[in-house]
Amino acid sequence: MVMGIVNVTPDSFFPDSRTLAHNDAVARGRSHFLAGCDIVDVGGESTRPGAIAVDVDEELDRVLDVILTLAKEGPVSVDTQKEAVARAAVDAGASVINDVSSSLCEVAGELGVGYVAMHRLGVSATMQDSPTYVDVVSEVARFLETMAERAREANVPQLWLDPGIGFGKTVEHNLALLAHCDQFVALSREYGAGVLIGTSRKRFLGALGNEQLDVDQRFEGSLATAAWAMLQGVSMVRVHDAVAAVQLRELLVRPVQEVVA
Repeated sequence: MVMGIVNVTPDSFFPDSRTLAHNDAVARGRSHFLAGCDIVDVGGESTRPGAIAVDVDEELDRVLDVILTLAKEGPVSVDTQKEAVARAAVDAGASVINDVSSSLCEVAGELGVGYVAMHRLGVSATMQDSPTYVDVVSEVARFLETMAERAREANVPQLWLDPGIGFGKTVEHNLALLAHCDQFVALSREYGAGVLIGTSRKRFLGALGNEQLDVDQRFEGSLATAAWAMLQGVSMVRVHDAVAAVQLRELLVRPVQEVVA
C-alpha cells in the first residue's frame, strides 16, 4: 500500500508539502488518490524534529473539513497524537489513526478503526537532541511487540507497526532499522499486522553522500529506500511523491508477486 501525505500545516519539514489552505489540501489529497494511493494521511500538526505542539482547536480547524471532503473520495487516515482530534476525525470519515505517540491504541479499538503505532524516542521538540540506544533494532522491536499486544487487547481491527525512521534516531540508527525491515515484518505477521515505513525526504537521506543534501534533493533516496522496504515485505510506505511511489510499486512489487504466485 502507498500512503500519500497531506500536511495541513505551515511548518512541515518539506516546504513543498505544506497545504495550509483548505482547497490546496483537498487538491493534494485528490492528486494522491488519482495517482493510485491506497490511503491519504491528513495531519494538522508537524511532528518534525524541533516542532512546537499545536493546540487542539487549531488542529481541528486545520484538518476536519479536509478529512470530511476527502473521505468521500477514498480511505483517509488522520495523523494526530491527540484523542479529541482522533475522535473528531473518525466522526468526519477517517478510517485509520496514525499516531506518532502510540498513545491512542485503545481509542482506535473503541472506535473500530485501523491504527498505526509508531516508535518515537521522547517528543518531537527534543527527540533529535541526543538519541541513544544500546541496540536500536532490538529496543524498537520490543516496543512494537508491546504495542501489538496492546492493540490485540484493545481489539484494534487493523494494525500497522512503524519503527519510526527519523523519530529520535541518528543516521546510523535509521540505517540499522531499514537493514532489519524483515525482522519487523516477521514480528508484525505474528500479530496479523503490517509494517509501515516512512523515509520520504527525511534528513538522514541527505547525509548519505559526500555532501549534505537539501530536502529538495532527497527524491532519489526516498524512492530507493521505499523500494528496499517494499522488497522486504512491508505493508505500506508513507510518501510525499505519490506518482513515483505508485509507479515503483507497479514496476517492482507486482511482477515479483506474480512470479511467486
